[in-house]
Amino acid sequence: MTKAKNYISVGFFAFFGGALRAYLNIIWSLLGTFIVNIVGCFLLAFFTYFFINKKAPQWLTTGLMTGFVGAFTTFSSFHLDTLKQLQSPQSTTAWVYFFASIIIGFGLANLGMMVGKLAGRRVK
Repeated sequence: MTKAKNYISVGFFAFFGGALRAYLNIIWSLLGTFIVNIVGCFLLAFFTYFFINKKAPQWLTTGLMTGFVGAFTTFSSFHLDTLKQLQSPQSTTAWVYFFASIIIGFGLANLGMMVGKLAGRRVK
């Protein structure tokens, strides 16, 4: 029964994460992919450290982290967008996009870890 709850939870939360990513990609294209990936870095670290010592149901943490964040972020689009930019005359944009995604994503993951730890201690 636990596995079934996890699968249903992943599907439920993935719907919202995927729909939100699609919406942001439609309105902002390349910038939308950049935003979902760096926000996803923060959210995954936040959820991980927030729920570390909590007795939250597994279906909830699996649904949020694997379902929502997994569907919200996109590693493949990140690379495809970078390749498209490399093939254009504005290849400098590709390198800025590539390194900004990695550096800012890492920074936001670190911030998400700190905020998640702090919030996890305050919320019982």
